[in-house]
Amino acid sequence: MVGYITDLTIVALLIIGFTALLGVLTNGIGERFFGGKNKSQFVDQSVRVQTGWKSVGGKKK
Repeated sequence: MVGYITDLTIVALLIIGFTALLGVLTNGIGERFFGGKNKSQFVDQSVRVQTGWKSVGGKKK
């Protein structure tokens, strides 16, 4: 019974990991080939919103 649960857990983790990896790769390929000139639209908007914010946490070196 312990062996069955171990095997099930390993298979589940492999399936979840493979699905997550495949999603990231597919998204990257889609943005690269089909993104057009708006590839960084969301990154640019985020940078514009955060302009002028104070840095928090940690010490500056």
